[in-house]
Amino acid sequence: MPPLLPRDHLASIPYPHADILGIADQLSAEEQTRLHDIHEFLQTEIAPAVGEYWDRDEMAFDLLPPLARQGLGEIELSGTSRLFRGLVYAELTRCDVSLSTLVGIHNELVVGMIDALGSDEQKERWLPGLRRFEAVGCFALTEPEHGSDIAGGLSTTATRTDDGWVINGAKRWIGAGTFADFAIIFARDTVGGEIRAFIVELDRDGVEATKIEGKMGLRIMQNANMTFTDVVIPHDNAVPGAQSFANVNDFLCSSRAWVGWQGAGLQLGIFDKAREYGVSREQFGRPIAKFQLVQEPLVRILGNATASLSMMAQVARIQEQGRLEMPFAALAKATTTRLARESAALGRSIAGGNGMITQHGLSKMMADAEAIFTYEGTYDINSLIVGRAITGVSAFV
Repeated sequence: MPPLLPRDHLASIPYPHADILGIADQLSAEEQTRLHDIHEFLQTEIAPAVGEYWDRDEMAFDLLPPLARQGLGEIELSGTSRLFRGLVYAELTRCDVSLSTLVGIHNELVVGMIDALGSDEQKERWLPGLRRFEAVGCFALTEPEHGSDIAGGLSTTATRTDDGWVINGAKRWIGAGTFADFAIIFARDTVGGEIRAFIVELDRDGVEATKIEGKMGLRIMQNANMTFTDVVIPHDNAVPGAQSFANVNDFLCSSRAWVGWQGAGLQLGIFDKAREYGVSREQFGRPIAKFQLVQEPLVRILGNATASLSMMAQVARIQEQGRLEMPFAALAKATTTRLARESAALGRSIAGGNGMITQHGLSKMMADAEAIFTYEGTYDINSLIVGRAITGVSAFV
């Protein structure tokens, strides 16, 4: 890692590590080395390439093989500590939010769920390719008319027949839905009304997916509107361990915590870019980093990032102990993404007019901050989950 404390002369300041309190120092020596290698790989090989894909609103398929070679298709099967996995997700977000979203959903909600709740046949069929990004799955829960109220309002149906399960319904905002090999679909069993999970290959008759156009952020990740019209799947495509919504709550809770790591990681990236700009950009005959109106927001960004990393490190400890509950994950997600939104605005402002273009990365990160502030439960919904926990009174009904 570069030295933590800068030398006196502004022009010769080494690039400081944004983890100023050394959260990563809590890792084992082996995991520290591995994290450093991933950081270097992402910053030297991936970060220089992602901007053009973001500008074109295009998926970066050619970046998946190098991500796989780094083991990023199988993070949830790696046996590493929760802190290490969280910091890897933070480093991915520091590099690019869209790719971190793809990798996070892939691991947390697809690989993790099939490994934990899938049948032996489902694991044998899908996990080897998923681990190498040779196969991609998507997680189809949200619907056009049901986002925050999806647990009670889900309307996609699954009907068991002699020929298999028949799936009917629509899904929205499904990441990777335009190119995935299969979707883990959540549908309500028409007998009994339980919400169950099914693996639906996307080349089956009756499946349609269209790209959601015009997104302000998360532009590399391709989100889809999906419809399922009398789609017949084999009985064996039902995920045996997901026969009710309660069976997947742990995954949704962990996924919410993962977005907390995204909030922290995005702020590391914002600090990197804002500081780099402040040191290199000269006005009035001196670097703008010499001015108080630049130093103060840089410190605030670093403070927000450090508070977020520290919160997420404690969440990782709780998660390691098997004690993660939804209010903890909701508080972490709401807090780090709120701070990321503030940090993104501060960073973009430091760059002035140049902060309005994607060349310096700050406008891109500001737009992407809006995405993580909104998905996996909006800030407001997560706040109300925590509010219910601390008051004993629900604001939802």
